[in-house]
Amino acid sequence: MCKCFSTLFSLFLIFLFVLQRAPTGNASNATSKYEEIKLRVGVPRKNGFQQFVHVVGDASQKNYNISGYCIEVFNAVITHLPFNVSLHVQPHIIDSSEGSGYDALLKLIPSKYDVVVGDMTILANRSSYVDFTVPYIGSGVKMVVPVQHGRDQNMWTFVKPFSWDLWLSIIIISTFIGIAILIMERNVNALPNEEGSTNQKKLCPATILWFPFSQAILPERQVVVKSCSRFVLMVWLLLAFVLMQSYTANLTSILTLDRLQPSFLNVNDLRKGGYYVGYQTGSFVHDVLIKQFKFEPSKLRPYSSSSEYHDALKLGSKNGGVAAIFDEVPYLKLYLQEYGSNYIMSGPKYRNAGFGFALPLNSNLTAYFSRAILDVTESDLMNEIEEKYFGKNEIGEQNSSEEASSAPLSLSFHSFAGLFLITGISTLFALLISESVIWQKPILMAKALSRRYLSFVAPTTEIRVHPTNDSTHGIEVV
Repeated sequence: MCKCFSTLFSLFLIFLFVLQRAPTGNASNATSKYEEIKLRVGVPRKNGFQQFVHVVGDASQKNYNISGYCIEVFNAVITHLPFNVSLHVQPHIIDSSEGSGYDALLKLIPSKYDVVVGDMTILANRSSYVDFTVPYIGSGVKMVVPVQHGRDQNMWTFVKPFSWDLWLSIIIISTFIGIAILIMERNVNALPNEEGSTNQKKLCPATILWFPFSQAILPERQVVVKSCSRFVLMVWLLLAFVLMQSYTANLTSILTLDRLQPSFLNVNDLRKGGYYVGYQTGSFVHDVLIKQFKFEPSKLRPYSSSSEYHDALKLGSKNGGVAAIFDEVPYLKLYLQEYGSNYIMSGPKYRNAGFGFALPLNSNLTAYFSRAILDVTESDLMNEIEEKYFGKNEIGEQNSSEEASSAPLSLSFHSFAGLFLITGISTLFALLISESVIWQKPILMAKALSRRYLSFVAPTTEIRVHPTNDSTHGIEVV
């Protein structure tokens, strides 16, 4: 009897161990490698941006043909799972009357769907009722505005070709060259003029700054006498020639070339001006515009496709359209591919994790799908899928060429750092050669010190003679 009870107890423990090791939750959590599981897949159905999810079919017959970037990524992920999967796909229409139609779709997990596939953005508030996989494409919210063609010209345009650090560097190197020439020419009493007579006007401290500039603009022959001074002047003229040519070319481009500038640089200009702005129907961007960017709900207008974006921006805020479109970067990239010649991406970026697949909370499938997504994104298959739907452009990454750049057109010190270094070293080298006293005096001091402390001086011998009473003398040697 005891033996039978022990056997039953052992079997019971084994059964409890198997239950503990088995996946928990609904049917979507079955992860046996040799068992096929069934997944109810929900996908968003909308009119615009069908490169991500494109649903074609009759709802009455429940016969759909679903394609798109997100669907193809999901199919690739399924092939990397360690178990077989049977899919039952059901489209869900995104309702434009809701603040976020995607939130309504996610809340149908797990009652109606086991997994939601599509352009679902991973957000912190959504993670409270669903689990997300790792993102398979980056994202973030920015705005697209019309571009303005024009030239930025004012009374200070002439200083724009060079940045402030370059102007400061020119003043410093000119002062250094003026001081060097003043030192080398300080012993020259007079300089010959064109008639051969003496010019009593000497190089004085007042000429330190204007002398290099005057020689760059109106060079004169025999303005300096010493060869080292002429060498320094020649190096300076070379630097001045390069700087003047660069200044002329950059100033010409600033005055003549047409610059593309965004009509609005930031959100504050739109909000304070009372302009209307647009967003994608059913997107969480609606909540971002109200809570993060502090727009009035009455100033927001929803649109479904890139063509509607274009029509609204073309009309403008005062004619029934909008002044800017706010959406996630992947959608704006697609829009700029089609209408990019007249629009530009601008403003700050509201960051988020990106697009991912949604599953029930605490689902064991999340880890399997995340590992499979990593396998797909690290393979060449992901590049093939992106090129198929978006071309060779990186949809998930931000290209600086498609957004407004705040970097100045001015040339910086870094562009001429090598030339300034050569000029400085050449001037210092010529100064050391011309003024030998600069380096000879330390050498003479070093020699004097070496004689004083290092040379050996032999001690002298002193002889003292002491007289005595007799004829002999006492001699003392000290």
